[in-house]
Amino acid sequence: MKTRRARHLAMSLCTAIALAGCDPTLPPPPAGSTLTAETIATRAAPPEHHFQGVLAGKPVHLLLYECRVYRVEEAAGANVTWTQVLAGDPYPLPTSCVNQSITAEKSGVTAFLGRQAFGAGGCCVGTPEFRTKDGVTWTPR
Repeated sequence: MKTRRARHLAMSLCTAIALAGCDPTLPPPPAGSTLTAETIATRAAPPEHHFQGVLAGKPVHLLLYECRVYRVEEAAGANVTWTQVLAGDPYPLPTSCVNQSITAEKSGVTAFLGRQAFGAGGCCVGTPEFRTKDGVTWTPR
């Protein structure tokens, strides 16, 4: 009986750890499209998930997608590329994005990454709020 319970617990933990590492993936672009998945997702994102402005004297475009912040840069043609600049605190169990926002302030930008553990109530796991003055270096708030 103890062996069966231990085996079940070990399998549950392995599954949880494997799922915790899941990255949000973009759906592929339609067949024949010249646009990348990132370009389509950037265009489809609501305005409140974008920050476009100047930070530390440089133009910056930041985008929220599934509780992660990406720097958006122009690419070939009408496409863009993403570089992840913030993912929030790691969490040992699977989570889902339940609330996210990006807000421009006088001296920088604040991102709120509200992730919730599967099966849990409320919000949020880890530290949900981060600030940046340059779009690259983020500090918990």
